[in-house]
Amino acid sequence: MQIFSLLSTAFELGLINSLTVLALFLSYSMLNVCDLSTDGCFTLGAVVSSVVALSGHPYFSIICALLSGVLSGLVTSLLQTKMGIDSLLSGIIVNTGLYSINIAIMGGSSLLNLNKTETIFTKIRGALSQTPLAPFYKLIVALLFVTLAVLFLSFFLRTRLGLAIRATGDNPFMVSSSSINPVNTTIIGLCISSSLTALSGALLAQSQKSVNVNIGSGMVTIALASLLIGRTFLGKGGITKKAIGVVLGSIIFRLVYTIALRFRLPAYMLKLVSSVIVIIAISGPYFKKKYPELKRIREAQRISKNA
Repeated sequence: MQIFSLLSTAFELGLINSLTVLALFLSYSMLNVCDLSTDGCFTLGAVVSSVVALSGHPYFSIICALLSGVLSGLVTSLLQTKMGIDSLLSGIIVNTGLYSINIAIMGGSSLLNLNKTETIFTKIRGALSQTPLAPFYKLIVALLFVTLAVLFLSFFLRTRLGLAIRATGDNPFMVSSSSINPVNTTIIGLCISSSLTALSGALLAQSQKSVNVNIGSGMVTIALASLLIGRTFLGKGGITKKAIGVVLGSIIFRLVYTIALRFRLPAYMLKLVSSVIVIIAISGPYFKKKYPELKRIREAQRISKNA
């Protein structure tokens, strides 16, 4: 029973985090922009949604989180496109600034408690209280939002604007010569991407019924690892298949993380576990590609020794 509970929690957290991975899928894979404001934007969504929920508006808190993400993405994209700041540096600048902004939104505190607050999860739990699905209310909420996000991206990236965003990521110079403004596509792409990141933070905070200013720490690393894992399994095919692969990668990452926790590692070792998973996720496809060549070299060495 305990194992089932751990797997259920891992699946739930994997789904929630997959929204951030989908955001990275849009910005990094489609738009070809490495957005390092992810950690701060994730926390921003968590903080904003928590504050609004504490004021008595659980449903509106989700909308506010999405809007806060849009604002974060807007600032990041404007620094890149209008002020000539490198994309990596602009992400770092926004991420640094958001740390102070998040604490300010929290009223100077570094922790908010939602134990006695109505959230989107408690609302759904109440709606399902008389059904067999009641014990799985967190999983249902997470699955609902992820499904909507996947459907949205699958549709959006096939529209004319979505195709323009994808073309901008492939070749911005060609896009500029074909009457498409890469500045606009970059701004829109990063705004949508950051809104998904903020939504992910909002759901995690309301699921855990607490938020601290470091809740988003390391999210960009986790999202990148999950994205690369997803590419390994479902990296080929259409947009929908790739998006589902991204979600699958997030769930696999969380399951591996849960297995590591079962070894009762001390808390300070968990960041190292995340780093190791990232290394494996990045280097795995490389060594898989190199394996036939290494096999030929070993075979040639074996033949030379026997000769």
